[in-house]
Amino acid sequence: MPNNIHDLTRTTDVVIVGGGLAGLFCALKLSPRPVTLISAAPLGQGASTAWAQGGIAAAVAEGDSPEAHAADTIAVGAGLVDEAVALGLAREAGPRLHDLLAYGVPFDRDLDGRLAVGREAAHSARRIVHVRGDMAGAAIIAALSEAVRRTPSIRLIEGFVAEALLTEDGAVTGLQLRDASNPIARPVTIASRAVVLATGGIGHLYAVTTNPVEASGSGLAIAARAGAVIADPEFVQFHPTAIMVGRDPAPLATEALRGEGATLINSHGERFMQARHPLAELAPRDIVARGVFAEVAAGRGAFLDARAALGARFAEKFPTVHASCMAAGLDPATQPIPIAPAAHYHMGGIAVDARGRTSIDGLWAGGEVSSTGAHGANRLASNSLLEAVVYAGRIAEDIAGLAIPSPARLPEAQVSPRNAAIEPVAEARLRAMMSAHVGVIRDADSLGEAVRSFAALERNAGSTALRNMATTALLVAASAFARQESRGAHFRSDHPTETPALAQRTMTTLADARDVAADLTERLPRRTAQAMIA
Repeated sequence: MPNNIHDLTRTTDVVIVGGGLAGLFCALKLSPRPVTLISAAPLGQGASTAWAQGGIAAAVAEGDSPEAHAADTIAVGAGLVDEAVALGLAREAGPRLHDLLAYGVPFDRDLDGRLAVGREAAHSARRIVHVRGDMAGAAIIAALSEAVRRTPSIRLIEGFVAEALLTEDGAVTGLQLRDASNPIARPVTIASRAVVLATGGIGHLYAVTTNPVEASGSGLAIAARAGAVIADPEFVQFHPTAIMVGRDPAPLATEALRGEGATLINSHGERFMQARHPLAELAPRDIVARGVFAEVAAGRGAFLDARAALGARFAEKFPTVHASCMAAGLDPATQPIPIAPAAHYHMGGIAVDARGRTSIDGLWAGGEVSSTGAHGANRLASNSLLEAVVYAGRIAEDIAGLAIPSPARLPEAQVSPRNAAIEPVAEARLRAMMSAHVGVIRDADSLGEAVRSFAALERNAGSTALRNMATTALLVAASAFARQESRGAHFRSDHPTETPALAQRTMTTLADARDVAADLTERLPRRTAQAMIA
């Protein structure tokens, strides 16, 4: 570990939690201002960014425009995208790409030396900037990690997880951290008046996911437990083409494969998306995910077939996917790839404004842990890395203009210093319930059962990590229960259509979610409630 964390218990540094794109880029943009960057995993590992196979959406090609990019984003977001946010995001794409190039990211170029662009689902133009086809995320993290390590103003602390956000009078006073490898170690408290959460998403709350284990919703949970407003938690995007070869997390078959002409077939060799949407395989992700889910549920199975579109060129064009398939004994050049939908991206998160500020003074949030209004009910492909880098830059610019007061004193820990290791059985039960009850297709009875279960776990878990997982799961399930319609990635079989009156973003708190759980528990017959307690 580069620094002794016990030397940093009281700091005037800006403290950034998270080693993905948003955290690294924000730290670099704040240079030469002192920053302490805390990463639960060794830098370059444990971040969903490193797993991103798509790329960054940017209107940099001739004939394309930020306005067209924003229009596609708004169309896919199912009525909930903040149009000003989408346009601002699209307009900042070019400058942020040049920042990444300056940090050493080797984006693909065409024969004329211009940035090469590909097409992905629901984009009206070729505007996805890649690195070697499917290696953008890994290349970005590698380049930024190296830049961070050589920046003297950034103090890097690896191997510690933030388990509580400390506040006083509605303002941040610090963080409680714990050694990620030793849950029963004494926690460490850092006093800081400026904290940036860039802790990633919630995919690991689901039994089938493309996200790393660190994407367990901890950042969202600690902000919610401190009273932060949470936006749109019910909207979880399921990637339709996770590779089902018995791995957790599941390897991803990038959407760019379908952009290159790969098709979706069932075990009978029939293409099934043509009957579901005019864009077939390139329909919005929520529609494709439900199409794949339906084939799997019907027992016909679902497969991604790139034999005709790529064949022998597969390994060269998509080396990451090729390697994942070959490791499982499957040659994607000659065999269809078995797939299923998997939890992939969270459109919801900590509510932030245009500068990345949350509802808690001194707390900013960027990347997947935040919710900016850019994605609405369904994220447009490859907009997530763009949003992360744009908002990380805005957060850095906002903080750069502020005088951060020195911590007056070391805050008292607000979470019991005692902790227990996470129980594998309890964690597996939570993940299974999220997939079964809060997954691709939802209904009131299943959601109600999930809400009650997560509320009980949040109250009673002896493990702080498991309690934080339950907190985030409760927020997602309670908001999904409350939204009695289908919109974007949120599909209710008991309310299968959009309701125009509900075309507004969800703004909620943990107290609201607990109220939903209490109300649902009161509705149970007394005997059923007693059985649950027993």
